[in-house]
Amino acid sequence: MCGIWALFGSDGCLSVQCLCAMKIAHRGPDAFRFENVNGFTNCCFGFHRLAIVDQLYGMQPLRVKKFPYLWLCYNGEIYNYKQLQKHFGFDYQTLVDGEVILHLYNRGGIEQTASMLDGVFAFILLDTANRKVFLGRDTYGVRPLFKVLTDDGFLGVCSEAKGLIDLKHNMSFAPKVDPFPPGHYEVLDLKPSGKVASVEVVKFHSPKDEPLHAAYSTVQNLPSGVDVETVKSNIRILFENAVRKRLMAHRRIGCLLSGGLDSSLVAAMLIKLMKEQKISYPLQTFAIGMEDSPDLLAARKVAAHIGSEHHEVIFNSEEGIQAIEDVIFSLETYDITTVRASVGMYLVSQYIRKKTDSAVIFSGEGSDELTQGYIYFHKAPTAEEAAEESERLLRELYLFDVLRADRTTAAHGLELRVPFLDHQFTAYYLSLPAELRIPKSGIEKHLLREAFEDTNLLPKEILWRPKEAFSDGLTSIKKSWFSILQDYIDVQVDDFLLEKAAEKFPFNPPKTKEGYYYRQIFEKHYPGRSDWLPHYWMPRWIKATDPSARTLQHYKSAAKE
Repeated sequence: MCGIWALFGSDGCLSVQCLCAMKIAHRGPDAFRFENVNGFTNCCFGFHRLAIVDQLYGMQPLRVKKFPYLWLCYNGEIYNYKQLQKHFGFDYQTLVDGEVILHLYNRGGIEQTASMLDGVFAFILLDTANRKVFLGRDTYGVRPLFKVLTDDGFLGVCSEAKGLIDLKHNMSFAPKVDPFPPGHYEVLDLKPSGKVASVEVVKFHSPKDEPLHAAYSTVQNLPSGVDVETVKSNIRILFENAVRKRLMAHRRIGCLLSGGLDSSLVAAMLIKLMKEQKISYPLQTFAIGMEDSPDLLAARKVAAHIGSEHHEVIFNSEEGIQAIEDVIFSLETYDITTVRASVGMYLVSQYIRKKTDSAVIFSGEGSDELTQGYIYFHKAPTAEEAAEESERLLRELYLFDVLRADRTTAAHGLELRVPFLDHQFTAYYLSLPAELRIPKSGIEKHLLREAFEDTNLLPKEILWRPKEAFSDGLTSIKKSWFSILQDYIDVQVDDFLLEKAAEKFPFNPPKTKEGYYYRQIFEKHYPGRSDWLPHYWMPRWIKATDPSARTLQHYKSAAKE
């Protein structure tokens, strides 16, 4: 995890422009560098480093003697760099996983490069010999990337939008900043002036497609039957492989643990594999909640079962409310459920950074979208529609849960790893018959739970624990985070303001006081940028007025049982 930033064809003084890059310094607290591109006086790279792999030669832009005309700035981890080295006979000069991008590009061009990378990444690759600039982002957008491209060919690229919004350029209005689409790469021509022109934007991978790099995977030729035992075995093999490959790190590994199914499976598998690999330190697990929260109790059970070094972070309503503005600034969104759920993750990340030496943090993100874990999936009209909704949620992860997970951890200089979004694992799961994936017997994620039924990885009551609304699990039984927020914001936002919300905010107008409150804070930091969020996250197939599962009929009945 780090922060990347680059400018091509800047009209402004580069030393002034570089101040914008300092706005993402939190992403790389270990070192930073600015470097001008030889021969192009108005082009430069900025890099903030969190040293996870190759602490000696990992500074960027990465350049190697073999390809003096290639410059690479990337944020991410490429898990198959050793397999690709072995297969193609690449001669690496560093221990940096991203060096494989230079060798792949030299061997087969940009399309093959993007398709062969098994991992999470956002990159800027400059080829001065052929005067090309390439941008690329992983399938789910686990690593963030934003860009500005003006009509006159000025290009700015950054891990977070905040590093681009104050760039100086000879325009009367601020240039448009857009998120770069996940699973795509872009080719741009670099002119002698240092300006660029976009040639094409290409989609190189979709969640349902088996990734090209699967041909070089350590897991191949899985049985293809769809009988339940075969499917369960394949799920276990692919999930274990997804966690194993993510153990690649020279820094301490920890794991977020809410006590829900997803994070508990990740933590239990981590412990199993760390023992196998004889990793010398215990796994630290981290749970956050208010006093007597259901999540804390469940996480405690899991930690005792798997034998992790467990940390509990207790916060109160005042601390949660005080964090909201910092959270919205970090997130760069005003989406209601994203902000709500980010507060706990932001505070636990703050604790990890200050109180421990864990730097690589595993988490359960992506499972709800992939395995139909949201409570509203019980209302899906057909299995096919549920499958389509699952794919839509995965495509939009970069706007919601993946955005939350990246920004809240990156705000505190931590690197996030999400095994449920492993390309091979997700492609396999999505290839299964729609009927197999829907909730069964009133329990969501039935297939995933069933797959681990006989493994003893988790206590049975955790394996089959129903999904909590995030804000309910996190907070006290007496009063949920959802209710605390409503009570606080009700006093902050006048009824009259809400009535006029559509006039003040014609795009995505807030319909609740909570939505209005978040939007005000967002506009304070990012005025006029509301189109970064195309729509609010909302459940389907029901008349929902709020994204919280707490408002759903099915949730209420499950909670009473």
